[in-house]
Amino acid sequence: MGFFSSIVSKVKAGLEKTREVFVSGLRSLLTGRRLDDKTIDEIQSRLLAADVGPVTTNRLVDQIRADFRAGRIDSGDQVLTYLKAEMKALWPAQDRALRRGTDKPTVILITGVNGAGKTTSISKLAKMLQSQGNKVLLGACDTFRAGAVRQLEIWGERLGIEVVKGQQGGDPAAVAFDACQAAKARGVDVLILDTAGRLQTQDPLMRQLTKIRAVASKQIPGAPHEVLLVLDATAGQNALRQAEEFDRAIAGVASEGPRGEAPGVTGIFLAKLDGTAKGGIVVAIRDTTKIPVKFIGVGETPDDVQPFDPETFVEAMFAE
Repeated sequence: MGFFSSIVSKVKAGLEKTREVFVSGLRSLLTGRRLDDKTIDEIQSRLLAADVGPVTTNRLVDQIRADFRAGRIDSGDQVLTYLKAEMKALWPAQDRALRRGTDKPTVILITGVNGAGKTTSISKLAKMLQSQGNKVLLGACDTFRAGAVRQLEIWGERLGIEVVKGQQGGDPAAVAFDACQAAKARGVDVLILDTAGRLQTQDPLMRQLTKIRAVASKQIPGAPHEVLLVLDATAGQNALRQAEEFDRAIAGVASEGPRGEAPGVTGIFLAKLDGTAKGGIVVAIRDTTKIPVKFIGVGETPDDVQPFDPETFVEAMFAE
C-alpha cells in the first residue's frame, strides 16, 4: 500500500495543473450541490476543457443526464464518485508492458514530431531500463540535426550510456546498422533508436523510417520490438491527431518492410503531463486510437517517468 501511495503521489505531483483546473473546478461546482441540467452542461464543458475528448465526454454526460432524469442520482457528490469510477473502467485489460525480444537485444524505435520532448523521453526510458539492471545503448539516427545528436550525447554522458552516431547529414539507416551491430557485439539488453523528428506528411522522412525498420529487422530478429510514439500532452487535441496519423503512416511503412514486423505504433510515451491542464488527453487517446499509453512523463528529470496505469492515473487525477 505504501509503494502504491508513493507512485500515486509522484503522478499526482505531475498532474497538478490538470487537477487544479479540472478536478478542483469540478469539486467547487459539485460538492454539496443539488444536480440540475445547467450543472450537467457545465460538467460537459469542463470535461471538454480538460481534453477528455468529445466521444468520452458525451458518453459520460449522457449517462449522468439519464440517471438524473430517472432519479438515480440527484447530487453533485454522486457525480464525482460516478466520474472517478467510470474513468477507471474506460481501460479494458490491455498489455502495457514494454515488448521484449526473445533474444538480446530488444530494439525500441522512437518517433514523433520535433518539440514533443522525444530526446528527453528517451533519456527517461533509458534511465528506467538501466535502473532495472539492463545494459542500454542509444542509436542517434537523427542525422539531419547536429543539435539532436549532441543532445542525445549529453544525456548519454550523464547516464553513462554509450551513443552510436554517424556523420551529420549521413544515412540514418547506416547508423541503425552500426547500432545494431554494436548492440549485439557488446551484449546489450536494450537498444533505443532515436529518429528524426518528422510529420507524418513528410514522405522523405517516412521513407527513412522504412529503411531504419528494414535494417533493424535484418540485423535482429523481430526488431523493432517496440515502436513508441512520443506525444506532447500540452498539445491537447493536436497530440490526438498525431497519434491517429502516425499510426496510419507507420502501419503503411511497416507493410512495405520485411514480413513479421508489428504494424503501426505499438505504444505511446505521453510527455510533459506536468506542463498541462489537459491531462484528460490520456482518455481521449484511449477512446480514439486504442493505442496503449505505456509511459507518462511527469517532470523534467530522467527519474520523472512512470509506466502508465489507469488506476494510478485516475486516483492521482482526482486526489484532493
